[in-house]
Amino acid sequence: MGHIVVLGSLNVDLVANVSHLPRPGETVMAESLQTFPGGKGANQAAAAARLGGTVAIVGRVGTDAFGTLLLESLERDGVNVSGVARDEAAPTGTALILVDPNGENVITVAAGANASLGADEVRRALAALDPAGLLVLQLEIPPPMARAAIEGARRKHVRILLNAAPAGRLDPSLLAGLDILVVNEPETAALVGRPVDDTRSAEYAAVELHQRGVQLAVVTLGAAGSVFCLNGSAERVDPFTVTAVDSTAAGDAFVGALAVALSDGVAVPRALRLANAAGAVAASRAGAQSSLPHRDDLERLFGVKWP
Repeated sequence: MGHIVVLGSLNVDLVANVSHLPRPGETVMAESLQTFPGGKGANQAAAAARLGGTVAIVGRVGTDAFGTLLLESLERDGVNVSGVARDEAAPTGTALILVDPNGENVITVAAGANASLGADEVRRALAALDPAGLLVLQLEIPPPMARAAIEGARRKHVRILLNAAPAGRLDPSLLAGLDILVVNEPETAALVGRPVDDTRSAEYAAVELHQRGVQLAVVTLGAAGSVFCLNGSAERVDPFTVTAVDSTAAGDAFVGALAVALSDGVAVPRALRLANAAGAVAASRAGAQSSLPHRDDLERLFGVKWP
């Protein structure tokens, strides 16, 4: 198994539980407010490490207490954080998350130190990759740095897993030659230019993304599972049924599990089943990194054994 290097965001999540998600101009009283370590990059790194991956993360945090909290949390999960810089000029990134009783959420991110991620971090990430490794990245970092990392990994002939989130920040020219793309419905819609809101439209979109040069195009569908296109036709991967509590890190758990499974040489359909299971566990628990599963959780809850 090769090393997994995550180039991405590290945020502290401030999570408010509300009776319903507010409409424009509406004030909603929160039933509780909690602080969790988060950020897509950090979540995906922690998810991969908990599921047995050898993981390093490269990014930036502030010199504040939130930054220390994030690094200590990742180290407890076994993630190598030596590539994370402490930024004296910017605070640690923060995400404001509202969660309703059904586990649905809305998220606003203040990038903080993540916005300062630059060429030094890209060089560190590329230097940490071995030929059998996998670069995992998202779009909560400056898009030019994501492009530089993708282009650098291609020059090293290292596989790339891109989670194109948030939506609308990906240069479509980067799709051609991409090894693995993971997107949810809104992110997929932003790439294909039309609504993606059910399994059929997701299947069409996955095929289109594959035709545009993505080797493995994956569209996640939340409670409906996922679809993928690898060899020209779309296939559906069934979901696992849970009572949703907080879906904040479900997508990140999915990405982390997929990264580890593919690094382990697991076949794509089986890897996506493991990823669906990991995402379902995360959705059934509160918080971001606190919701991420270990391998024994997948077997205990769903009877799914890691290969």
